[in-house]
Amino acid sequence: MNYKRLLVWFRNDLRLHDHAALFSAVEKGDEIIPVYCFDPRQFKSLDLGIPKTGSHRAKFLMESVDNLKKKLKELGSDLLVLEGHPEELIPKIAREHGVHGVYFSEEVTSEEKKVEEALESALWKLGIETFTFWQSTLFHMEDLPFPVNQTPEVFTQFRKECEKFSKIRKTYPKPQKINSPNINWGKMPLLSKYGLEKPANSSQAVIVFEGGEDEGIRRLQTYFWENDCLKTYKETRNGLLGADYSSKFSAWLALGCLSPRFIYEEVKRYERERKKNQSTYWLIFELIWRDYFRFIAKKHGNKIFQVSGIKNTVDNWVRNEQLFQKWTEGNTGIPFIDANMRELNATGFMSNRGRQNVASFLVNDLNIDWRWGAAYFESQLIDYDVCSNWGNWMYVAGVGNDPRENRYFNILKQAHNYDRKGEYIRHWIPELDPIQGFDIHQPFELSTKQLKESGVSLGGTYPHPMVKIPKF
Repeated sequence: MNYKRLLVWFRNDLRLHDHAALFSAVEKGDEIIPVYCFDPRQFKSLDLGIPKTGSHRAKFLMESVDNLKKKLKELGSDLLVLEGHPEELIPKIAREHGVHGVYFSEEVTSEEKKVEEALESALWKLGIETFTFWQSTLFHMEDLPFPVNQTPEVFTQFRKECEKFSKIRKTYPKPQKINSPNINWGKMPLLSKYGLEKPANSSQAVIVFEGGEDEGIRRLQTYFWENDCLKTYKETRNGLLGADYSSKFSAWLALGCLSPRFIYEEVKRYERERKKNQSTYWLIFELIWRDYFRFIAKKHGNKIFQVSGIKNTVDNWVRNEQLFQKWTEGNTGIPFIDANMRELNATGFMSNRGRQNVASFLVNDLNIDWRWGAAYFESQLIDYDVCSNWGNWMYVAGVGNDPRENRYFNILKQAHNYDRKGEYIRHWIPELDPIQGFDIHQPFELSTKQLKESGVSLGGTYPHPMVKIPKF
């Protein structure tokens, strides 16, 4: 059946390439109305006064939506920008413009599902059909070798079964032209509308992240093809400083500016044209981790947001806002933790290695409720992905999918392994710069005389450590 006019609701899929809903709508409809809705619930304040979406994340989102609008215009269409609740506004628009069907991507967690269900119900009452598409993962949900509710709890088993029994589907081609009616397309809102200010560009940032499909593809081109970094990814991915120690694709993946299948196809092309090795496989391995957390979230539902996680553990956490605030500000007195938190606050980004260490410190050394840390990351990270974020925090807190009971990170040992000369600390905590060598990681071990010679005063220019951390 050929529909006359269809509406495509963009969510965390802000791209034109490999877009199942858009591709299908363009094939079936004569006219398409692409829509994005800024939902005020995404900008509300959480329990601790933390904004659900902080300024770095909001800026990246605005840039991504703006880029989508520009790319749609290039195809003869545009993006209708709405502000409000999608489940109320989209039926209204659909009715006003005589829409026959609404196409959108399916999400997995409760807030998003509630909106989907309310929207479907409102449209059903108007006699308008909805069509949903699964498109956030590398492996399609229908191609898994097990039902979602039987997703293996251990990642290795999940990965091995998917690799052995599942095929990765081909990407959808980008539409060449989109016909759209002549309507008032609306304007992009300002950050100030949501009580946020544009974050300052940090002079210390190692890479400037800009949202949107164009920038995501440009980053892939630079990392894979121009700088030829993929061939050493496995060796460099635990780095802390610099633009190219890791792919940095996560921010564009989180908002769907890059499709995981598109990245996969580019890896395969790189393997054919340049080199195939452990590093090229490892990038795909990381994409499979991302899939795993999404399917685990679908399997376990709201348990991933609950204090006991999916293990039903006892709640023995401390809820001390003062201690938590020191952690968020990067004022713990442990340089490796503080440098990472300062990078997060200044740029909206932190390395994978950093995330594991700051999370371990919060839950294992301070015994603070892990959900507070997860909420802070939700607010700050430009690459916030609900399933990966909460899945990883559960993991570190010992309430998630981990065959090992204790995920404690010895911070000084980690610092020694990944920042032996203290270059990362010098970059983010310049007040400690005069301290020589590895000692910069442990100013609390130096004598008063040594500290004085370096011009460092604990409790003055740099805080005393909040807790005594183990030596390595």
